[in-house]
Amino acid sequence: MSALKSEKKIREEMNYRLLGRTGLLVSEIGFGSWGIGGKMWADSDDRESIKALHRAIELGVNFIDTALVYGDGHSERLIGKVLKETKENVYVATKIPPKNMVWPALKGTPLKEVFPYEHIINSTEKSLKNLGVDTIDLQQFHVWNDEWALMDEWWEAIQKLKEDGKIRFFGVSINDHEPWNAIQLIKTGRVDTVQVIYNIFDQSPEDELFPICIEYNIGVIVRVPFDEGSLTGKITPETQFPEGDWRNRYFKGDRKQQVWERVQKLEKLLGEEAKTLSELALRFCLSHEAVSTVIPGMRKVEHVEENCSVSDGRKLSDRMLLELRKHRWVRNFYR
Repeated sequence: MSALKSEKKIREEMNYRLLGRTGLLVSEIGFGSWGIGGKMWADSDDRESIKALHRAIELGVNFIDTALVYGDGHSERLIGKVLKETKENVYVATKIPPKNMVWPALKGTPLKEVFPYEHIINSTEKSLKNLGVDTIDLQQFHVWNDEWALMDEWWEAIQKLKEDGKIRFFGVSINDHEPWNAIQLIKTGRVDTVQVIYNIFDQSPEDELFPICIEYNIGVIVRVPFDEGSLTGKITPETQFPEGDWRNRYFKGDRKQQVWERVQKLEKLLGEEAKTLSELALRFCLSHEAVSTVIPGMRKVEHVEENCSVSDGRKLSDRMLLELRKHRWVRNFYR
């Protein structure tokens, strides 16, 4: 198949889903941009990142997720550059970091230490400048604690930003492996979307979060579909990451061995439904009706093309999903 025909085929197959009650029709494969921010990802390259962003947009990706803290705004600035260079309509979601810079949000932490009014406003202004836009499609809190759900200060700031046309919609990025920690917020009606870890290993959002998101028509953005690389099958006991790369911490000790042993079992499931582990991982996420978009981190053109090719409307069979239930793995490598 020629490159031109291949691109046309992928474009035709890109599927779009409603982002909950926002009404935005977003590509079911979005662009996760933590990695292109550099710093914690030691082997990122700006030129390659820009090529990857352009290629994603060419192939139908119209949803990009970033954050003010990714490379201290570097990710946002790269995206802003690409937005100026494309004529396509692209929705951008970003995030406000906690003022105390503590991840995750710990129980009992006062709201004023994390999301006071002025911090919300000022952070949004910085993101607007970095992105070079007048309005952010989706502004999110980068951590969340449901103890704050009914507090007024953060809500007043969000309403002010909406009234001033600085943001269109609001969401939260739920703490790692705590999908239950936004249910009270959803019930208040104050939030439009939630972003959550969901993958073959961490299936916990299915228990409580996804049902209530369906009930309240909340957009679901799935992050970490590959478990930071585990579910691509490329992490082996011998894998070495560059010095200063945060993955040295995530895969510390014998964790690479643990991952490798579990991935070997998953590889036995590859075949007609999914030829690679990456494909299996993405199709697993896209097979749930609550999911609006999945945002794998993509720093290279080859990653973009591989991930976008999965958007063809085909879901995993009930038989395969039942088999994958056996691979649920409760643990937290972020600690």
